[in-house]
Amino acid sequence: MNLALLAMASQLVVIDPGHGGTNAGAKGPGLHEKEVTLAIATRVAERLAKANITVELTRTDDRTMTLRQRVAAANARKADLFISIHANASPTRTQRGYETFVLSARGVDVDGRALRTDTQEARPGIDPDIALVLDDVERGAAQWESADLAARMQRSLKEQRGAEGDRGVRQDAHHVLLGATMPAVLVEVGFLDHPIEGKELALPETQDQLAAAIASAQPVGGRGPMGAGGGESGFQMFVGWYCPVSISV
Repeated sequence: MNLALLAMASQLVVIDPGHGGTNAGAKGPGLHEKEVTLAIATRVAERLAKANITVELTRTDDRTMTLRQRVAAANARKADLFISIHANASPTRTQRGYETFVLSARGVDVDGRALRTDTQEARPGIDPDIALVLDDVERGAAQWESADLAARMQRSLKEQRGAEGDRGVRQDAHHVLLGATMPAVLVEVGFLDHPIEGKELALPETQDQLAAAIASAQPVGGRGPMGAGGGESGFQMFVGWYCPVSISV
């Protein structure tokens, strides 16, 4: 019996294609961010499904969703991982490259708690106040795993897209990650408004490259004791995550 495959099959990964509907996101050559993110997310889901990993997308078509709805959906499904896919833009249209974000310390300790208090489902049979404490513990533990996932993501993207585009792992209070009770990252796959990279992001072969990188960054095995997968956590990195700095991988 292949225990690694069994562990992978027990995982639920929620993939969030950024933007959608009336929120088109960054504009590129002949397309918008919402189209690129959905194309890549669909490819990621197909690759993970072939590896016997259960995958759900926050949207499968061109619909408008709030940031709170996206993370609330992942929490409600008790996902093991949450990955939000985006494309970047810059005022000068000269920047390029890929980067992966995890929540800053403020995002974890203050903003996330305030954001989720009116959307979090109660834990059956547990006092609501105790349930909130358990959620905070779970979210704090998930940050270690989020940081490791982000580092894996950057290494995988570097292998697929080249080291010259590596902008590192970063911290920010991205609203789409606030309140997540599982490891959660936001990956910016490139700059859609760059005259060269923007055209590349529109190509199916580039989208396949990015999907391969994101899919291969997923850890094998379930989450730690606080997660649904049980067992020991396979995430070991980012001991200094409380420091708001960029990290080279």
